[in-house]
Amino acid sequence: MLIAVISDTHLPRGARRLPDACVERIAASDLLLHAGDFSTLDVLRDLEAIGPPVLGVHGNVDSAELRRLLPAERVVEAEGARIAMVHDAGPRVGRLQRMRARFGERADVVVFGHSHMPLQEQADDGFQILNPGSPTERRRAPRHTMAVIRAGAGSLSCELVDLSPARPQSAPPCAPGGTSQSAIPRSERADEDGMDIAALAALDEDLARKAGEST
Repeated sequence: MLIAVISDTHLPRGARRLPDACVERIAASDLLLHAGDFSTLDVLRDLEAIGPPVLGVHGNVDSAELRRLLPAERVVEAEGARIAMVHDAGPRVGRLQRMRARFGERADVVVFGHSHMPLQEQADDGFQILNPGSPTERRRAPRHTMAVIRAGAGSLSCELVDLSPARPQSAPPCAPGGTSQSAIPRSERADEDGMDIAALAALDEDLARKAGEST
């Protein structure tokens, strides 16, 4: 079973849309997992229209409609493997151990988002955590990314995917306990639509406040 994994799409925002390479991988998958921060219900409906079933959790900037429709966390079974989902897995330090304590009895891997930073980390016993990054808003990450999970016979494998134009491919191997990324020059620390990270964070906080007020 092939599972596409995305998070933090933050749509709509200007002319931004999912990269063609991302749409193609979703369409070729049996299931799509979204780890939150769609923004609006229309985004969920657009993703469902691509083809495979969509399962997700709500994020901190999602609308009141999405918060009512989607849980804060869930566990998905796929070909005998168990995938937990939550939007915010908390601080980087101790994250793997914290997620294992929270989900280890119920899941083989935890999919999360929020940071926009792609990450694949695995414990000695095989328990994994996976952040697909964002296909649309990379922020501090060097590239737009997503992930794929291959599940079968009760086991699974996770892979980060680089969505750079004209050369979608697996991201470079992760450093132990880290992300598959390189240092980003200060001049590149901005979203490709021209907004810097501080401005994007302020916008997200405003969206989250408005979502809370509408509940």
